[in-house]
Amino acid sequence: QVQLVESGGGLVQPGGSLRLSCAVSGSIFSFIAMDWYRQAPGKQREFVVQMAKSGSTNYANSVKGRFTISRDNNKNTVYLQMNRLKPEDTAVYYCRGWLGPGDDFWGQGTQVTVSS
Repeated sequence: QVQLVESGGGLVQPGGSLRLSCAVSGSIFSFIAMDWYRQAPGKQREFVVQMAKSGSTNYANSVKGRFTISRDNNKNTVYLQMNRLKPEDTAVYYCRGWLGPGDDFWGQGTQVTVSS
């Protein structure tokens, strides 16, 4: 059973930065794509960014230019660098490994709180 484990969340002031990590127990290339999602209190889970196996990326407009996804193939880890954080970025951030329609694996999430 593949496991995804997120880390790196925490409390940061507006304008600050955090880097989230998603460690995959198997190979990240087992997945067609690796994604980050987030869920704020009282809201639905929303898409943040996707990195395909090819390396191509797709960002939500709300984070474009501030967040960057990357991966370390040797460590089977995907990262989310978050800069210029805003209070509205406060959410639980989830990593997802996507194998195809209806076939995916999720991590347990890591809390990010942006507040002064």
